[in-house]
Amino acid sequence: MNPSSPKRHDAAEIQRRLVDFMREYIYPAEAEIAAWQQDPATRWLPCPRIETLKGLARDAGLWNLFLPDAEHGAGLSNRDYAPMAEQMGRVLWASEVFNCNAPDTGNMEVLAHFGNEVQKAQWLAPLLRGEIRSAFAMTEPEVASSDATNIALSIRADGEDYVLNGRKWWITGAGDPRCAILIVMGVTNPDADKHARHSMVLVPMGTPGVSVVRALEAFGFDDAPSGHMELAFDNVRVPKANLIGAEGSGFALAQARLGPGRIHHCMRLIGLAQRAQELMIERAKSRIAFGKPLGAQGMAQEMIALSHCEIAQARLLTLNAAAMLDAGGNKAAKHEIGMIKIVAPRMALQVIDRSIQLFGAEGLQHPFLPHAWAGARCLRLADGPDEVHIAALARGLLK
Repeated sequence: MNPSSPKRHDAAEIQRRLVDFMREYIYPAEAEIAAWQQDPATRWLPCPRIETLKGLARDAGLWNLFLPDAEHGAGLSNRDYAPMAEQMGRVLWASEVFNCNAPDTGNMEVLAHFGNEVQKAQWLAPLLRGEIRSAFAMTEPEVASSDATNIALSIRADGEDYVLNGRKWWITGAGDPRCAILIVMGVTNPDADKHARHSMVLVPMGTPGVSVVRALEAFGFDDAPSGHMELAFDNVRVPKANLIGAEGSGFALAQARLGPGRIHHCMRLIGLAQRAQELMIERAKSRIAFGKPLGAQGMAQEMIALSHCEIAQARLLTLNAAAMLDAGGNKAAKHEIGMIKIVAPRMALQVIDRSIQLFGAEGLQHPFLPHAWAGARCLRLADGPDEVHIAALARGLLK
């Protein structure tokens, strides 16, 4: 843990203020923001209410909580931040209010740790202030991107520039009108070892040759205004000064970026599942079937009890992974991070599905549950599918 990080009781105080902020400002805004995001005339535009909440969060000192670097963020450890991410995860858009939303968090970490001073001033500083948004362009439609060594977009040196050609898809955030910068992973050294072929370069969204092919939907949701986009790069030219780190370091940078991000995702999923369980309990207490509340039925009791156990198990696994990451870095916590990436999305899906089932047909139209289910299902693929983490964990254990 960074010596300048807050002590544990400081983290507890921040956690308390975050919970209070959620109760006072976030939950009361859900209906208004849902209406904005469902209106065809406004849904691809930034929501004014969220922008107002950002100002309140910044003034309350609840800003950039995810960054363990005290120079740029709150100086919290991953273990300290994890329960805060859980609170934010209870509302799908809440992380943005605190400038703790993916993919900006991972991009800020890359720039903070590996960017040069010019790159930090040009891109990290406005991201930290919440003035712009960003996207991370790694996944491609033509290759199995779960194996990062397959990434094929060409980044060819041409004098003092790089020229990019290829396609990317499922690029979260690229549909946001505030998205100003892309971190793009591609091949700069095709003849090198497979782990040294790739690099990451900064590509401003407005660069000639960058185009949005289409917005992609997941189970009918397009997650406007951030969106998940398919992008085309046609002879996109950027200066070599836009290279992050060294040529050939792209694979290593990707691994460094994904470690803390997986913990953030899993803790948000736990918050999502916790809220689904609370909805399940309220439904079981208030809904009458066959002459008594659903909660008096054995099947509902089993749903509630099992969900409680599974959420607690996933939370403890994730907190342990966060502590391991703090103590020894990505490499030391590799297995623990893999375990939570396997366990947390499956757990969340199970709990949310039970809640939908207990609501019956109403659960299919619920303002929270279907979107929560779709988000959890996507996270069985995002940041590496279950199968990759299962195989890597098994190989490590067999060794």
